[in-house]
Amino acid sequence: MRQVAVIGVGQTEIGELWDRSLRSLAGDALQNAMQDAGLENAPDALFVSNMMASMLSNQTHLATVITDYVGWRGIEATTVEAACASGGMAFQAAVRAIASGAIDVAAVCGVEKMTDSLPNLTFKALATAADADYESVHGVTFVGLNAMIMRRYMHEYGVTREAFAPFAVNSHGNAMNNPNAMFKMKVSEQSYAHAPMIADPINRLDSAPICDGAAAIILCPLEMAADLSANAPIQVLASAAATDTIAIGDRRDLLSLDAAKASTQRAYAQAKLSPSDIDVFELHDAFSIIAALSLEAAGFAADGHGCDLALNGDITLGGRIPVSTMGGLKGRGHPIGATGIYELGDVVMQLRGAAGKNQVSGATIGMAQNIGGAGSTVVTHILGNR
Repeated sequence: MRQVAVIGVGQTEIGELWDRSLRSLAGDALQNAMQDAGLENAPDALFVSNMMASMLSNQTHLATVITDYVGWRGIEATTVEAACASGGMAFQAAVRAIASGAIDVAAVCGVEKMTDSLPNLTFKALATAADADYESVHGVTFVGLNAMIMRRYMHEYGVTREAFAPFAVNSHGNAMNNPNAMFKMKVSEQSYAHAPMIADPINRLDSAPICDGAAAIILCPLEMAADLSANAPIQVLASAAATDTIAIGDRRDLLSLDAAKASTQRAYAQAKLSPSDIDVFELHDAFSIIAALSLEAAGFAADGHGCDLALNGDITLGGRIPVSTMGGLKGRGHPIGATGIYELGDVVMQLRGAAGKNQVSGATIGMAQNIGGAGSTVVTHILGNR
């Protein structure tokens, strides 16, 4: 198996982009990534990650739509769907294709349009990531599912709702220096405390927004990177995925992200690393409770103590394990199918030393974790510049 490297990244701004189509957003992200890599010729294959185009944009066959739009007719193209983990799974598919020797250059593009539809249709589309027969059929929303998890967490571990505030403060503070972020605004613990409630105990600042955006990454064999691009290659040290039950009521433990634990343990084993080796962690903070549970599942905190890392400042840019360094899902935005690619792109920028005011000093190893559903599919990647 060949070693794989990232040689190009590209992102669009995230927001309510009503004047942009799926294909134009994807095209811009791919163009930016190709320019970053210094490539002119089409890649061998395109992997597109998306969850809701069939419901919100009336478009399937999306990967071919995008190859047609960007002028890459003739190459391989496929669309990957794994709910909110679509981006990470598409990246893994590209990594495996290159590692196997099947192709040499791959482009991965995550894209989602969520704001052109009425809210009830968007929420209905989001709910398809839950169990249709036993959860969403009863009218429960994704916010509702996570609210139940957060309520149980607070009860089980004696954690107050205010303990989750530093996650929002950190994410929005970092987003202020990200030109592509949706919410470039400072958030205080006081504003968190007074934020409108969505599904008790989850308030508006606990939850990532509905938005549009696209991100792309160019990959190649590590041995070919120097010949293809002037950029220092960022090596893919590990790529691991795992699954859990779809319905949260079927979980072994409601307060344990077992799929996140399994995927991170496999990733650590592949990379021959441990939590203490990780300099940057782009976690999937779709909700504050998931940020806390992810820190615990990845081995950075004991069960019930994920919020302690936030309260102690350990998750800040100068802390022990910086997270959401460019704003995360809550500050940067969460265009579902693109999120995993944004996370990976942010890790690449950190390892290049190109994160500007948000640069984590001395970062050489970064981890990105992409979560689908309420922890049903989790894919973890470790990247390195060493």
